[in-house]
Amino acid sequence: MSFLKNIFGSDEAPKQQESKINWENLTDLNQLGEIIFNSNEKPAVIFKHSTRCSVSRMALKQFENEFNLEEEVTPYFLDLISYREISNEIANRFQVQHQSPQILVIKDGKSIYDASHSDIDAESLKELV
Repeated sequence: MSFLKNIFGSDEAPKQQESKINWENLTDLNQLGEIIFNSNEKPAVIFKHSTRCSVSRMALKQFENEFNLEEEVTPYFLDLISYREISNEIANRFQVQHQSPQILVIKDGKSIYDASHSDIDAESLKELV
């Protein structure tokens, strides 16, 4: 059976590899209110990741390799497969179309930037914060 899993993959979400980013896991809808409130002092970055998508995995890996703004922003990680209702509420509250993978920058309670797929670039965040 493991032979077939190696060929065809598995429905199980891959384990999150170690990251140099000290992510805050976004797992509760109430955290969105905290993010909005705290973004008045320090911007937040939300990375929406699909654990079942190789494009999302590549975008996340590239973002993590380039990211160096930990002092300037608070990074949040959303596993949108496990927490789809939070992803939907992000689209609603910040008036952005749902994408996966997707990154949003929240400043002063509003989304001032969002990008998805190959447009996700940690370097472009430097100009925003």
